[in-house]
Amino acid sequence: MSLNIIDLIKGQLGSALVTQAASQLGESESGISKAIGGLLPAVVGGLANNSDNPSVLDAIKTAPSQGVLGNLLGLASENTWIQGLLASIFGDKLSGLVNSIATYAGISNNSSSSLLNLVTGATVGAVGKYAADNNLDQSGISSLLNDQKGIVSSLLPAGLSLASLNVGDWAKGYKFDNDNDAIKTSPISTPTPTPTPVSNEEPKIEVTKSVADGGTFPDRPTTTSDGGSIWKWLLPLLLLIAASYFLWKQCNKKETTTTTTVAGDSLNTTTDSSSMQNDTVTTMTTTKVDEDIDLNGTALKGYKGGMEDNMITFLKSGSYASAADDAALKDNWYNFDHVNFKMGSASELESGSQGQLENLVAILKAYPEAKIKIGGYTDKVGNEAANVKLSGERATYIKDWLAKQGVGAQVTGADGYGSKFATVDAAATDAERAADRKMAVRFTK
Repeated sequence: MSLNIIDLIKGQLGSALVTQAASQLGESESGISKAIGGLLPAVVGGLANNSDNPSVLDAIKTAPSQGVLGNLLGLASENTWIQGLLASIFGDKLSGLVNSIATYAGISNNSSSSLLNLVTGATVGAVGKYAADNNLDQSGISSLLNDQKGIVSSLLPAGLSLASLNVGDWAKGYKFDNDNDAIKTSPISTPTPTPTPVSNEEPKIEVTKSVADGGTFPDRPTTTSDGGSIWKWLLPLLLLIAASYFLWKQCNKKETTTTTTVAGDSLNTTTDSSSMQNDTVTTMTTTKVDEDIDLNGTALKGYKGGMEDNMITFLKSGSYASAADDAALKDNWYNFDHVNFKMGSASELESGSQGQLENLVAILKAYPEAKIKIGGYTDKVGNEAANVKLSGERATYIKDWLAKQGVGAQVTGADGYGSKFATVDAAATDAERAADRKMAVRFTK
């Protein structure tokens, strides 16, 4: 399986950076996230299209020495080498890309331009670090970029295509066209009527050619018996089709609930989602907001219905105390809302993760009789043995961290399950697979 460059980058563009960028640029987090989702594959595609460009390869080779990964938000300001690299990649199409992303994400052109700098810096920095760590020369980097041409076609979000980004004719070679999801209709032509000679014979009805022969509808008369136009029946039919399609789209947006339950020591979660079609440009996003969660008079910052809220509610209800044994608890997992590790790491948490771990410490100290277990999970991409190892090491890291906070006696275990309980196909987009990459906790006896 070819290495997906975006898998190298996503750890740098997590929720914490999205929050900071939204604050710094004065935009909504959903708009920032949407823009990054569109810019990432465009930049990767641009780099792949320039896999033999010496200036691009040199920029990647020297990127780690410029401290790119340590100062991503600094790239939102003017940066000479980033601007030069973008000019090499996109040329006169650069402004069109910025404008298209701004329109798609509902943000300003200035914010779109700043995010393009940020995403380009993250991409080049991540590839440069990977190249340095694996001793890749320019030929190796060129080969890595070339590999993306077979991957890039699955990365753009629905409602966006390289064609719509105006990045140039090179986009056609990537078969990167979400426009194929849109409904396409053949143009309807109206044949020029031919005068009918007057005679005493019974009038004949003209029949148009079939669609395959270049006509309109097969075996349909162009005139009615009373001399009316074809549009008398065609126009109402088209209106009926349009109304039916609109109602069908509304029905497919209904809210659904998906529950995954696996026997044994498994993950059991319930999530709400909206079924969105690929030909729908507008997406519906619900932004969660931190609120005060009451822990016996102490306020913890968390989501209503989030991990802390659900764990505290369970403990207060007496359900934990009344559980006879571990079997009664093992199917109820609580997903961390904010705890995420940097890409490929089992010892570096993303910014903003520690706060929720501290909340868990507070809950355990408030209920010293409660015991828990940590679980780690990955998506279906990559070697499964490596996924199990990585998810297990991450779970152990959290277990050890909790022990340092004085609640180690309440943590009975830490296991990694890899992609065993993943539900999203490996061929899905990175954003869709993110649902399977998580850390979770459950109560034990």
